[in-house]
Amino acid sequence: MTEDGVHRAWGWVAHLQAGGTTPWRDWTGAGDPRGRILPGAQQLELLRRLNGAGPTSPELAARVLEASAPGRGRPDLELEGAVPPLEFGPRPVDPADLPDDELIRVATMLLAEDVHAAGLPETEHPPRKRWRRRKYRLEGDVVLTGPIRADLVRHGRPPGGRGATVLVLGTDLGTMYTHAWTARSLSAGAPSWREWLDPHVKRGTVPGRIDLVKVAKAWSDRVGKERVRIVLDPAEVPRIIGVRRPAPAAEPLSADATDLARRVGQALGLLAVPTERRALLRETLRPRLAALPGAPLVLPAEHLERVHERATHLRDALLRAGYPVHGDLDSLLPADRAGVPEPSDAGVLAHALRLLLEKKR
Repeated sequence: MTEDGVHRAWGWVAHLQAGGTTPWRDWTGAGDPRGRILPGAQQLELLRRLNGAGPTSPELAARVLEASAPGRGRPDLELEGAVPPLEFGPRPVDPADLPDDELIRVATMLLAEDVHAAGLPETEHPPRKRWRRRKYRLEGDVVLTGPIRADLVRHGRPPGGRGATVLVLGTDLGTMYTHAWTARSLSAGAPSWREWLDPHVKRGTVPGRIDLVKVAKAWSDRVGKERVRIVLDPAEVPRIIGVRRPAPAAEPLSADATDLARRVGQALGLLAVPTERRALLRETLRPRLAALPGAPLVLPAEHLERVHERATHLRDALLRAGYPVHGDLDSLLPADRAGVPEPSDAGVLAHALRLLLEKKR
């Protein structure tokens, strides 16, 4: 370790703490040590990026420099030029050469701390209703059922009860794959989009609640086929159950925002038990993510043919089963929708920076 290199590094740390944005490779100043150990290259580069999008508060800057990076990835790295290469272990790096994924790892731990500290929003107590109501259950695609169920509960119309009609909601199968991954990302956790999707398409499997045939069959075995309906137009739900309010739709998340939720959820798992993590992701983080711009996630083009085949099988099976259908069964077939086939690390990092800078501490 050279004395000049160490003083140059500490000078850069002070520059970044003061809001500077000069890259390490262009930095020529010097400063006195502010501690025994220099912050890692990931933390320093994240702070530089925040300053570029900032301003960054002194409190946030301090948190970044003290942060750790959860999950799989490289340990905190030394600055190239501040220390000599080690005989063993990772080599020092120029922070500007780090992939965005390394910075995301640090940012998501900070966001997880913010989400955990914010806690859950206050629960609204639904009004009590005295009128006779049609009993219902909402099953199927969680992204479709969730906001409708929440709205009905808020207005005193909770699901369930003896003799309830089971409404199995869905849309085109390509979109339902993105919904299934989104739901997992905001719940128990999920691998990356392509790691999750590609095996399902290759094997021809339709996961969980978006397999409308299996969902409908399970409920028909339980309550009888006459009480199960397939709903491919969510706008029909209020009419079916006898309410006058239109059915709300979930605020859409962009592909990058969804992937950020998935990664924050991984870090949040270190701070909260599964039920709390799920609630924090859906009720505290999701509304903030919904306000972020960006294109939605869509099925990659190379999967369209196989998913179309699978959707055709689902459509034909539902037709043979003879359930009442609200909407057009052909709407199960993949639709041509505008969007992106996978999230980008650059977009995820940009969203992470924005949320960190929004946080007032």
